[in-house]
Amino acid sequence: MKTFKSIMSWILPVVVGLLVAMVIRHFIFTMVRVDGPSMEPNLDNNERVAVVKTAKIRHLSVIVFNAYHVDPDARSKTVKYVKRVIGMPGDTVKAQDGRLYVNGKLVPQKFISQYERTQGTSNWDLSGLENRYSWNLKTTKVPKNSYFVLGDHRSVSNDSRYWGFVPANKVIGVVKVPFWDSSKAKRHNINSISY
Repeated sequence: MKTFKSIMSWILPVVVGLLVAMVIRHFIFTMVRVDGPSMEPNLDNNERVAVVKTAKIRHLSVIVFNAYHVDPDARSKTVKYVKRVIGMPGDTVKAQDGRLYVNGKLVPQKFISQYERTQGTSNWDLSGLENRYSWNLKTTKVPKNSYFVLGDHRSVSNDSRYWGFVPANKVIGVVKVPFWDSSKAKRHNINSISY
């Protein structure tokens, strides 16, 4: 009996700890690894970031979402993309000469350089993208329960300009760079600029 109590005295806390960790990971936050250069200069390839599942999505939030059935080239059910939210439901979005406009207002893009804003990109609006890539939505606005996302390094990013909108039910959470990781400027550009 004494041995059983002794064993249970260390097994029970371990089991409770594991259950708490599973609940936190499933409902509150998890860690993911950035794959590829599309979020440079603010997130680097192989960088690990926190994903807060309970955080509110706003303009310029960086999100992680399941890309399966969003990007036709995402063949696995476990493929996740990290991108920045530019358009919220009901927004119009347009790019002109490296400038981004949401609902006709210029979006400040101090979080990326002129090079990242303009290199290899073109002028577009949602209607033009819809026609070019045959999204079959016939829309000039971001649909209800959807987001329009871009990578920070526009010339290498595979994003909403090509495959359309991210359904809200595909979003895993909002990215936060831990305080011990990366530079102060990068943390600010990921954690603090949403509105």
